[in-house]
Amino acid sequence: MRILIAGATGAIGRQLTQQLLTAGHEVVGLARSKGRAADLESQGVRMVYGDALDRAWVMEAVRETAPDALVHLLTAIPASPNPKRVDQEFALTNRLRTEGTRNLVDAAAEAGVKRVVTQSIAFVNEPGQGPADEDAPFLSNPPKPYRPVLQAVVDLERITKEAGGLVLRFGHLYGPGTGFAEDGSFVAQVRAGKVPVISGGNSVFSFTHVADAASAIVAALTSETNAPVLNVVDDDPAPVHVWLPELARILGAAKPKAAPAALARLAIGGWGVLYMTGLRGASNTRARTALSWQPSHTSWREGFAAELSGTASA
Repeated sequence: MRILIAGATGAIGRQLTQQLLTAGHEVVGLARSKGRAADLESQGVRMVYGDALDRAWVMEAVRETAPDALVHLLTAIPASPNPKRVDQEFALTNRLRTEGTRNLVDAAAEAGVKRVVTQSIAFVNEPGQGPADEDAPFLSNPPKPYRPVLQAVVDLERITKEAGGLVLRFGHLYGPGTGFAEDGSFVAQVRAGKVPVISGGNSVFSFTHVADAASAIVAALTSETNAPVLNVVDDDPAPVHVWLPELARILGAAKPKAAPAALARLAIGGWGVLYMTGLRGASNTRARTALSWQPSHTSWREGFAAELSGTASA
């Protein structure tokens, strides 16, 4: 099978490329520039360079490469995003999730692509009891700076589903190339003691290792499921007050301090506070069944230990 990956140089894209090549598939990567793609080309990936927001170019690129399947993983999220400026820092990602998705989906339809898979997020559901399934509503009244970000996610999912594609909602990503990697920005902040437990730390995170995100995409490419959207997360949703101290322990860092929401809001804004106090975990039950998939890292606990136990502070 020939698979076009839009965003092949990203954290999930690199894992997906390796898994597809190992399985004997032909991989075509779409990226804005050559800067981060030399190693992929050396492994036999055909890279195509251009702007996913240039509709004419996207239509021609997909037509010319003639893939059997297309995977949309394009984002432009800063390595260390500022939650107070999320509306500004996610502006390009918002366009990639709206205009970029429309361009890719329309190009795929014109080229007769059989399968389209797009990347979404599994942590913007309205608060509720237990892990959210795919039918749970999204946040109805997020902090103002986050509203354009959430609307772009809604648009991405709508465009994909209208085209008959499959949306995979990933949890909080960890592993190589993420903020939770050995050299990641979030890990650096935890090491420096700059991430407190805010107002009890009751925000529930569902984590996804980037290799598990990729393996779910591989499964989706050959699955006959008609599900329009699936949560791809591990089996162990956990509140911040549980996973953050454990992450600090693994890193050999000081135990995170407590901080009130009012004080934290001055530093990280309304979205930052909600992120650390009000998120809901997600359930992977449908993905396990629909894709015959299961995460290799069933819990962030062993995943964090495997990724970071050799990186403790001196």
